[in-house]
Amino acid sequence: MKNITALALISTIALVSCNKKETAKITKIDPKTGKTITVEVPADSVAKVEENPAIKDSAGIYKQTFKLEKGKTYPLTTYQRDTKTMTDPTGKTLNATSEATDEMSFTVNDIKGNVYDITLNLISKRNSQTAQGKTIVVDTKLPIPKEDDLKMIWNINRALTGNKLNMKMDTKGNVISITGFDAVYNKVGNSVGTIVKDKNQKESIIESLKESFNEKVLKDQFNKNLTIIPKKGVKVGEKWTNSENADAQGKIKVTSNYLLKSVGNGIAEIAVTGGIPKKVEKQNQGEVTHSLSSELSQNGTIKFDQNTGWISNQNISVKTTQIETISNGKESQSMKSVSNSSVMVNPSAK
Repeated sequence: MKNITALALISTIALVSCNKKETAKITKIDPKTGKTITVEVPADSVAKVEENPAIKDSAGIYKQTFKLEKGKTYPLTTYQRDTKTMTDPTGKTLNATSEATDEMSFTVNDIKGNVYDITLNLISKRNSQTAQGKTIVVDTKLPIPKEDDLKMIWNINRALTGNKLNMKMDTKGNVISITGFDAVYNKVGNSVGTIVKDKNQKESIIESLKESFNEKVLKDQFNKNLTIIPKKGVKVGEKWTNSENADAQGKIKVTSNYLLKSVGNGIAEIAVTGGIPKKVEKQNQGEVTHSLSSELSQNGTIKFDQNTGWISNQNISVKTTQIETISNGKESQSMKSVSNSSVMVNPSAK
């Protein structure tokens, strides 16, 4: 899933003086009762919030904007870890783990009106797979792998990284444009050409890259991930829902339920739940019935820096279960696959 969110729920902070020591009154939601309570904490434990932060309220309604600084660089590292367990009809299991890390950053070159001119730095890519006690790694920060079948992947990834794209984004988080792809395509083409001599195969690789790495794909990704709070704004404790297609036909939808847990202490925290409800498909061929059940659930949090509006951390757990069964009415055999994934953004900022 591309998509592409603990409980210190702070909404208001008031500094008071008590016995010559500064304290802060914090209003939060009690996780046990769901009621709003006020407690006092040391003032120095409360993060500084600017007078006019990017994520602020008006009459209790919070909206998300961006207040980025010229010359500053903002990180966006994505990490996904998938652990898959497959169980055959005899009960034998096979475990496999894969990891993928994409490191990017955004440097603000200029601000004109309400539009940011940003350099998107493509820094590094790392992929690893572990199965049956063997691990293979393709990392652009490491030398090229010795295995022939991994050299192509490393060459493409290495050619993709070290590049810069230009992005225009407004202060509300709308990505206006992303340019500079042709230079990346040419670099990848030259890199692939050192290994692939067949012209048609080389062109096929480049066309495949263009389908997955282009302005529309990145714009969609950033528009979804950089701005989560609805444009109309929401209150602390308010919920909203988004859905997107999980298949090309649009028959299966992934639903994401969001809850604004807190805004304060320098962080806006959003809870994420939802997924794909269990679905069972059956096909009959004579006396044989073939059934396939599948479901997906997600749970986690997304945190944004209250002062800048930039995403500081995302940590979402996703579980996918699929069971395939063949039955003749007298006996049946099943294959089960369970995948547990961690989908993170800026994981070092947890």
